[in-house]
Amino acid sequence: MLDARATILDVANLKTIFNTRDGEVHAVNHVSFSLAPGELLGIVGESGSGKSVTMMSLLKLLPMPPAEITDGSITFDGRNVRAMSDEELRKVRGAEIGFIFQDPMTSLNPVFTIGFQIMEPLRLHMRMSKKAARTRAAELLELVGIPDPVARLKDFPHQFSGGMRQRVMIAIALACDPKVLIADEPTTALDVTIQAQILELIKDLRQKMGMAIIWITHDLGVIAEIADRVAVMYAGQIVEHAEVTELFRNPQHPYTRALLETLPDISGSRAKRLMSIDGQPPNLSKAPSSCEFAPRCRHVFDRCRTENPQRRDITNNHDVACWWDASTGEPADV
Repeated sequence: MLDARATILDVANLKTIFNTRDGEVHAVNHVSFSLAPGELLGIVGESGSGKSVTMMSLLKLLPMPPAEITDGSITFDGRNVRAMSDEELRKVRGAEIGFIFQDPMTSLNPVFTIGFQIMEPLRLHMRMSKKAARTRAAELLELVGIPDPVARLKDFPHQFSGGMRQRVMIAIALACDPKVLIADEPTTALDVTIQAQILELIKDLRQKMGMAIIWITHDLGVIAEIADRVAVMYAGQIVEHAEVTELFRNPQHPYTRALLETLPDISGSRAKRLMSIDGQPPNLSKAPSSCEFAPRCRHVFDRCRTENPQRRDITNNHDVACWWDASTGEPADV
């Protein structure tokens, strides 16, 4: 974990459940991570692994009920987020922590102009006049690469392409110069050319503004391109955490290894059969009492079926939650 003095965001043992008619769904199970100023942390995993729910829990963006944060602490810039009132949280959302949602078409309001939607957080959080907010909104559109920004402030979301709408979402998230930006799979619905442009934009903005970023994705190729550190999630838990080069060079968890095996090799140096991960993600109707990946794991043994592994250090910057030792190919001595 990072030195607390160098941490802008610290999450410890976060647990979030959903209360449904069929019982509890244990969506986030004791997740811990830290984020340093200016750092980019990648969160990866299959759909349903708890990535988005974890991040939305941080700002209480989930409907409560049915969602409920039952355990853990969230500390942002030295402040206890769980203890904040709704009014205090509203001052943090957008102003200090920006959020880029996955689908810009459903996140942008179709009945308001783009200009209005960018100006709204500026007027709410930064108390700008209408004129100053409009000037700043045009600057933000220019910053994210939208041509003729002053004229485009008058347009509605349907008048923008998918890539341009995503740029607008980035402009809104950046409006108040947040200390942390959370990007929830912002390039998933875009073609590869636009995706590359958005990634370059984020890297450029990060360098210019120095903000910390959490990037949620299922795409390890994207993570390899932009992240400093990676947290791999499965069944609502972080199963492996490492610096990005270390994770790709020396993956320890069987799930991480399986994810890496699904990546195509486009070098042409050798023929490679595309792999898939057998089985299905687990039912999260009860808290984990064993390794949730065990039914899909090629290295499973008896302990995996009876105890849920906790994260253990491989090196100072690499930890894994697994009873199997990847270095020896035998059960870990823990």
